Amino acid sequence: MATIKRFEDLDIWQEARKLSKEIILISKETDLKSDFRLKDQIKASAGSVMDNIAEGFERNGNLEFRQFLSIAKGSAGETRSQLYRLFDNDYINQEKLNSLVSEYEKLSDRINNFITYLNNNDFKGTKFK
Repeated sequence: MATIKRFEDLDIWQEARKLSKEIILISKETDLKSDFRLKDQIKASAGSVMDNIAEGFERNGNLEFRQFLSIAKGSAGETRSQLYRLFDNDYINQEKLNSLVSEYEKLSDRINNFITYLNNNDFKGTKFK
């Protein structure tokens, strides 16, 4: 694996950002814009995925990074659950639900695979050198 120097270079962060942007668009372009509580919840959980990947990376420690990746994975699950609430409230259709649930499942798998990689790697982070 090539050395990653910035969290912005991580594929999982880029994917989380793309999905967060999709949630933001839904919150602007559908009636979700008037459902303030649910809109704020799903935007926060979607943003939390990318933010926790970034925060964990910036802490420069393998253990802390894995902890924050685990939180990011949890936020991806939370967002997936909230997508069903969007569907149940007619803010998105079945096709959009299926697409986004699938994308968040793939992202969760990729985060999990990265956690497994870190579990099996000696990398300790720059603060331990």
